[in-house]
Amino acid sequence: MNQLTDALHIPDTQSERDERHLAIQRVGVKDVRYPLQLKVAGAVQTTAAAWDLDVALPADKKGTHMSRFIAWLDALDAPLDAPGLRERHAQMLERLGAAEGRIEARFNFFLRKRAPVSGLASLLDYQGRWISETRAGVTSVFAEVGVPVKSLCPCSKEISDYGAHNQRSLVTIRVELLQDIEWHELVRFAEDQASSELWPMLKRVDEKWVTEHAYENPKFVEDLVRDVALALNRDPRIGRYRVQVENFESIHNHSAYARIDRA
Repeated sequence: MNQLTDALHIPDTQSERDERHLAIQRVGVKDVRYPLQLKVAGAVQTTAAAWDLDVALPADKKGTHMSRFIAWLDALDAPLDAPGLRERHAQMLERLGAAEGRIEARFNFFLRKRAPVSGLASLLDYQGRWISETRAGVTSVFAEVGVPVKSLCPCSKEISDYGAHNQRSLVTIRVELLQDIEWHELVRFAEDQASSELWPMLKRVDEKWVTEHAYENPKFVEDLVRDVALALNRDPRIGRYRVQVENFESIHNHSAYARIDRA
């Protein structure tokens, strides 16, 4: 008996019937490190992502085929955008024989930025996330960015004779994509509303500009989260969203935090 014949006689235990009558809403693989290609600012970037992949399992089915998730990952051979993720999600469900499921990929990507005065160019890293979920026959795709910015306290500016306290902040924006949106566009929603955006490399003339620009544009954590939400409200490509801002306070040993959700 050859190997092919042997393989045909190996039991498929996962496909057996289960008599406990309990459906599983999410079963799959978690934190799988695998490459990901992205379209960022007109170019393709290759990064490493942490993937969570799962499907819903009916009550009468014993198990899912975990190796098929990895096979699906290995077949990702082109840069992924929102329409592509929808198509690939459908392929994953078909491969697993499932009606519902979820994909999540967490990664970093880079944008080349020019300093505001000197024009010096360098790369700044951002946090990114893809989320695609199919429930009750409807597939929703979300994109998320984590954007570091600078915030300056309006109260400190008002009451201090010299300067004002300021800190780095993290703006996290998760949006449901009704149409495709570029990653650099999502970043701008945060950077345009901050006291100042950040650059990885600055000359002294740039540092002077950033300091003075932030001083003239003070924002509480409440101001920043509201201003980002208002900008998202004006974009018809965006459905549901969540905006979170965390200020890593420079005069406290804790963070200030604010969040707005649109359901």
